[in-house]
Amino acid sequence: MLLVDPGVFIGTAADLHDEAALAAASITHILSVDSVDPGPVPSDYCTKWVNVLDQVTSDLLSHMDACFLFIQEAVKAGGAALVHCQAGRSRSATIVTAYLMKTYQLDFVEAYSRLKTVKQDVQVNSGFEEQLCLYQSMCCEVDTCSPLYKQYRLTMITQKYPEMQQVPREVFAADPAHCSSSEASYRCRKCRRSLFRSCSLLSHPVGEGASAFAHKKSSTVPGGVECTSYFIEPVQWMEQALLGVMDGQLLCPKCGSKLGSFSWCGDQCSCGRWVTPSFQLHRNRVDEIRLLSIRGVL
Repeated sequence: MLLVDPGVFIGTAADLHDEAALAAASITHILSVDSVDPGPVPSDYCTKWVNVLDQVTSDLLSHMDACFLFIQEAVKAGGAALVHCQAGRSRSATIVTAYLMKTYQLDFVEAYSRLKTVKQDVQVNSGFEEQLCLYQSMCCEVDTCSPLYKQYRLTMITQKYPEMQQVPREVFAADPAHCSSSEASYRCRKCRRSLFRSCSLLSHPVGEGASAFAHKKSSTVPGGVECTSYFIEPVQWMEQALLGVMDGQLLCPKCGSKLGSFSWCGDQCSCGRWVTPSFQLHRNRVDEIRLLSIRGVL
């Protein structure tokens, strides 16, 4: 068990049984980031268990804010928190790094380097490293409405349900045809049926244009780097089309006209960027509708 920051220790599962060391460190909170049940501990401690495997496909990002608050609670109360996993190298290191990032407004490299000066053998797996970088991009705040987080969540789902036989209902955005909102909406150009709202748009970095299509025949390579499709999160009207299949067409739920396509394995945007998973509607098949506020009109 090593002191990383005032009131914050990193350790292993074995440290839970060293009562003398826990008392000497004034530990009041124990955060277990492990797939193994830490078991009962004396009631004097405040405990939290994040049940997660040390795998690149495991999700720790979604727990980072809650873990931060748990550790912060201990520090602010004048106590100390022990953050541990089995070996104290990957899962616990990820959470402690996230804590340092948020507390001191550090980027991932700075926070991770600070931790390594204390515990040189820490080695977060590549999946957790990507999650920490995404945490940095979201300004160390897990915003479930952020396009970055939505894309991350979709990627996690493709890894958890590789055959796509089931998809959590909460992944699907509300159908704009069945609810009102002041946001811009996008409608089928043919029948005017509302399809999605602006909050469902998932942006991506612009690709390299024609050079990204070197694997295709020249006659099929699009010109320029313009994005000719909207990439969005799944919407409720898509649900039946997405279950149990890896890719297919996206049709208007009202008139049946082809709007675009989807692929859980990902697809390439016309700008050259690969987007995974991909739910794209062609811009020339939908119209953007915005509500105008006119002064003086009751």
